[in-house]
Amino acid sequence: QLQFVESGGGLVQPGGSLTLSCKASGFDFERYGIGWFRQAPGKENEGVSCVTIDDYYTYYKDSVKGRFTISRDNAKNTVYLQMNNLKPDDTGLYYCLAFDPYITVQDMCAKVINSGGRGTQVTVSS
Repeated sequence: QLQFVESGGGLVQPGGSLTLSCKASGFDFERYGIGWFRQAPGKENEGVSCVTIDDYYTYYKDSVKGRFTISRDNAKNTVYLQMNNLKPDDTGLYYCLAFDPYITVQDMCAKVINSGGRGTQVTVSS
């Protein structure tokens, strides 16, 4: 059974930084592409950043390019999202998902899939 535990969220002022972690279990992590998604109040869920099985290809939503960095440690079954220069529009519930390895990072992040309530809350506010 696929399981994810997201952590690292919090309240941060605009311009601040956070590093999110997603610890996976219950499946062969290194054989799956992984994506970070977010759910913001009143908005549709959206893909923020996605990465292939070998960390070779990455995708970033336009609004986070140059500010966010996705990475994965297959030995630890964990994917990270380093977020710098945070903005109020980055506020949301961040969660991760796994994808078939043959799906491109663009297609992964185009998916609209709910988290079922799990995730880590990021709030950017002064």
